[in-house]
Amino acid sequence: MIASVRGTVTATGPDHAVVEVGGVGLAVYCAPGTLADLRVGQPARLATSLVVREDSLTLYGFADDDAKQLFELLQTASGVGPRLAQAVLAVHPPDAVRKAIANADTAALTRAAGVTGGAWPEQVRQALVGLGWTAGQADQAVAAVAETVDGPPPPVPVLLKQAIRLLGRTR
Repeated sequence: MIASVRGTVTATGPDHAVVEVGGVGLAVYCAPGTLADLRVGQPARLATSLVVREDSLTLYGFADDDAKQLFELLQTASGVGPRLAQAVLAVHPPDAVRKAIANADTAALTRAAGVTGGAWPEQVRQALVGLGWTAGQADQAVAAVAETVDGPPPPVPVLLKQAIRLLGRTR
């Protein structure tokens, strides 16, 4: 595990910074607020979390250990991956996220980009493509199902069944 990095910022992008540590440039994915504090050519220290996937090793960076710990905790929830956890922290500071969770304030939590009660549109889309429909058909079905959702969305399996019913009518 790479718990933190300290070095010179050599580059920044819209969603990442490159921090040179011991002659090695590490790409560290950060929320916009963290990136705003980094300057090319200046030293930086980022708390980090290494996310290991079958096909990638991705390093996420945070201004402090508190944000890093909450990032890791958020990912223990079903359907929450690193991108979604980072999106939540991009919108709210750690204390606000904890308060929203403690008070079951789903409205506050769903203000983050990509958070729609559990990122169901992408889950349903991927399931439909996996079942053999084209990406275009899946997108149309997800859009149609989204129009029927009023308030908190039902569980993903229910939404998937609705999408399959819609697609079954078009075959």
